[in-house]
Amino acid sequence: MTYLVTGAAGFIGYHVALALLQRGDEVVGVDNLNNYYSVQLKSDRLAELEKHNGFRFHKVELADQVALREALKPYTIRRVIHLAAQAGVRHSIENPGSYINSNLIGHFNILEHCRHLDSLDHLVYASTSSVYGEAAKIPSKETDRVDAPISLYAATKKCDELMSYSYSHLYRIPQTGLRFFTVYGPWGRPDMALWLFTDAILSGRPINVFNFGKMRRDFTYIDDLIPALLATADKLPKVTEGEVPHRIYNIGGDHTENLMDLIGVLERTLGMKAELNLLPRQAGDIAETGADVGAIRQDIGYEPVTRIETGVSHFVDWYKRYHGL
Repeated sequence: MTYLVTGAAGFIGYHVALALLQRGDEVVGVDNLNNYYSVQLKSDRLAELEKHNGFRFHKVELADQVALREALKPYTIRRVIHLAAQAGVRHSIENPGSYINSNLIGHFNILEHCRHLDSLDHLVYASTSSVYGEAAKIPSKETDRVDAPISLYAATKKCDELMSYSYSHLYRIPQTGLRFFTVYGPWGRPDMALWLFTDAILSGRPINVFNFGKMRRDFTYIDDLIPALLATADKLPKVTEGEVPHRIYNIGGDHTENLMDLIGVLERTLGMKAELNLLPRQAGDIAETGADVGAIRQDIGYEPVTRIETGVSHFVDWYKRYHGL
């Protein structure tokens, strides 16, 4: 089966594409390879994927509808896993235009492309826990209100969910949106806390800890997420008359952690003490996230098992190998 994976050079996209290739599927990967973070890291991920015969890559800007259509013309795509997006809450304050291009126009172009694919049977796309904003209750449930985003990033991803629902309603495109909760692990993103903290501690620099450390996160280890994502792609939403073939799932670790506890685990794993630079909370940051994963557990059989002690250890081992430490 041929899958289109957008954002294939990204953290989650790389792991999704690799898992598909390892199980024998063919993958068409697209990515614009922008410089939001290290292009070298993205190229290194692609180099791993290109070791597999079933992988084809196209450097494409999703906001360019013509270029996207031309790149995908040769392929008979059955399923789309749409992960490409401009990520990062803080970056959305400094560079809002990139979020409109990537997250709104890019998502629209994927929807338009999919509605003209006779071969398509499922579109899975990435949303985010950020849509919950300052949640009224933790853990957050898919049926909770999400109409008060506190960052442009969150607003664009909620717009993506709304556009997808309308396309499922109008054109009967089976779709599933996945709200990811703080995904981490090997090949992760350099702009996320675990990478930033590890780099700073190993380099002898202080780490910036916002909201004076009073943050809680539902951390999701990549090896828990990927099987659930593929199982979700394999199980299509209902296309029965009178029902819109669109659904939303949370994917989280099913357990919230204090940020200071994560730092403690990292210190023990590295065998080094962190110097803390305690700072006020940043605009757009959410103090606490937590996922109610009951829906995806019931429908897909999702069961996260990796505790942060294990996940952080695996990340640090990979980080040291990747940097030759």
